[in-house]
Amino acid sequence: MEPVSPLEAGIPAGKNSPVPQKKFRVLVGVTGSVAALKLPLLVVELLKIPGLEVKVVTTERAKHFYNAQEIPVTLYGDEDEWQLWKDRSDPVLHIELRRWADLMVVAPLDANTLAKVANGICDNLLTCVIRAWDLSKPLLFCPAMNTAMWEHPITAQQVEQLKGFGYTEIPCVVKKLVCGDEGQGAMAEVWTILERVKRILEELDVPRQS
Repeated sequence: MEPVSPLEAGIPAGKNSPVPQKKFRVLVGVTGSVAALKLPLLVVELLKIPGLEVKVVTTERAKHFYNAQEIPVTLYGDEDEWQLWKDRSDPVLHIELRRWADLMVVAPLDANTLAKVANGICDNLLTCVIRAWDLSKPLLFCPAMNTAMWEHPITAQQVEQLKGFGYTEIPCVVKKLVCGDEGQGAMAEVWTILERVKRILEELDVPRQS
């Protein structure tokens, strides 16, 4: 289990940055960390960015931490992958989502999925999307796990492996853990993730306007 705090009420004053002028598509991946509680807030705040389309890919374990009824966008899970494909001419969902998105944000990225991605394992819809990801497009990941898991030597190796793929880390922070301890490993604040997304979208927007 990873550190958690009450959902942020919104974006702190003075934290907003300019927004892109073009329409972009953001795919949010969510994994089985307590920080998945913040998914509804993250999606709602992303939708406030003008012209932004959002879809969500969830692992089965992540569903334990949020109410799907509070997600105001299309939510895809493992069963959707298999229900969509019936014959050779049918679309493959993880490839379709890879094509659809301009940017992917995995928030939170738990220790289990971090290990899978670092080692190329793709045994569910989310990890298949990441394995098939177009490396010319940005992928942001937000680690989230218990401090003891975060401090294990293999974690740093796996984070560096993802960065070596060209993915961008949004570092975790120190917070009070579910167990009562305080330490490193909590997912970055929602406003921090939003600011990074806006910055990336602004960078993507420049070539389109030139």
